[in-house]
Amino acid sequence: MTSLLSLLADPVRARLLYALDVAEELCVGDLALALDVTEDQAGYGLRVLRSAGLVSRRKAGRVAYYRLADGFPHPLREHCLRQLVELSRTPPTGDDPA
Repeated sequence: MTSLLSLLADPVRARLLYALDVAEELCVGDLALALDVTEDQAGYGLRVLRSAGLVSRRKAGRVAYYRLADGFPHPLREHCLRQLVELSRTPPTGDDPA
């Protein structure tokens, strides 16, 4: 459980999973464009998620398309992904004295 949560703690990886949940299948370039990150950031995040078994890859010629892996945990999809994305969009409250 801890390793799964640490994977989702990274905002780029959480947003990658959310984007794949919404769009079903995208290539690295499209994900980078949609998330406003570099292709390197998207590619690294996808490699980490793929090694954890959360996403799968399909190659069509030279282009790799990513999707959520078969058997992706449904509760994680329905509850955690959406909440993590919403939390990453919420601005700080200003209660922090820093």
